[in-house]
Amino acid sequence: MAPLAELPVGKAYELWAPSYPPLAHNALMRAEERAMLKWMPASLEGKSVVDIGCGSGRYLLHAQRRGASLLGVDLSGAMLERAARLGLPVARADLRRLPVSSNSADVVLCALTLGHVKSLQTALSEIARVLRPRGGMALCSELHPAGFALGWQRTFSVGEHRYAVEHATHHYADWHQGCRSAGLAIQDVIEPRLDPADIAPCAQIDPRALEIPVVLALKLRR
Repeated sequence: MAPLAELPVGKAYELWAPSYPPLAHNALMRAEERAMLKWMPASLEGKSVVDIGCGSGRYLLHAQRRGASLLGVDLSGAMLERAARLGLPVARADLRRLPVSSNSADVVLCALTLGHVKSLQTALSEIARVLRPRGGMALCSELHPAGFALGWQRTFSVGEHRYAVEHATHHYADWHQGCRSAGLAIQDVIEPRLDPADIAPCAQIDPRALEIPVVLALKLRR
């Protein structure tokens, strides 16, 4: 199958937003979420949580249930409208210029988002800026570079049409260098694979997806 032409991120999410629920809605997202929630504290009472690339509010809802003080940030107005309808506090902004005070966030969440920026270094520096010193934690996830090496794309469907989203591949070495330059320490890494039980009977997947990691998840500390 020939690769799909990639849409710019803003245009892609305007199309995708109406069908993008605030929950893990496919096998890859369920694998990703299990890794991220393994690290998320059971209680976030009294903690400030910023979700960068919050989309329709999936991780904001998890943090809200744990008692956090919340802010979700995203570039897509259409995605933010979905989160706002759930009563979640959100702001529209570029993740490289967050509307958040320096040294103010106890936890930063950034799920399946940093592949939308070419400069991982710039994004990680901004995450480091807003985290509290001595203990601020960032939980980040991205599609695993192994998949892109096999020619996979980040795709979605609207009706009978299928689209791909513009995406930059960041390898582990890029994360290592970017974190070191930003003053962040990589505390833990999980590379989850798909669970066959999560794959819908009608889903069409590359069988190699069961043999390699599909997500790169990292726990960072300032």
